[in-house]
Amino acid sequence: MSYRVCVVCMGNICRSPMAEVVLRKTLADHGLGDVVTVDSAGTGGWHQGHPMDERASAMLSDNGYDGSSHRARQFLADWFGQVDLVLAMDTENLRALRRLAPAGSEVRLFRSFDPAAPPGAEVPDPYYGDREGFADVLEMVEAASEGLAEHLSRTLRR
Repeated sequence: MSYRVCVVCMGNICRSPMAEVVLRKTLADHGLGDVVTVDSAGTGGWHQGHPMDERASAMLSDNGYDGSSHRARQFLADWFGQVDLVLAMDTENLRALRRLAPAGSEVRLFRSFDPAAPPGAEVPDPYYGDREGFADVLEMVEAASEGLAEHLSRTLRR
């Protein structure tokens, strides 16, 4: 049985797909690739079926990741029955997800797994910015992914 994680942002074309790709690789590097399934989605559905934003994909590619197969999806309330951990990129999406979540669902901010991040830290939306914003997102996503992999290594291998 696999532990299932879904990373969620607004439109599922920048932050959450970057996090999905990085987290999947980080978990594989920690020997958890066969134990944890990673997916991503957006709280909004206006980009459904679209590939990742070209700037996000280029940032991943420039750093050794492959996000070419990504297609945007919208997070639906009935997914909570299929996902163990839902990770929001910011507080706006966190609130939206918690409104959908049934009691007992684990919904957290993605950066809550980064030990160097302050409480409540978000991954900012780089969509309206430049390349530097996507580089910042990648750095934040890598740090939180490492922290989550370490957390899951401890909790899933008990």
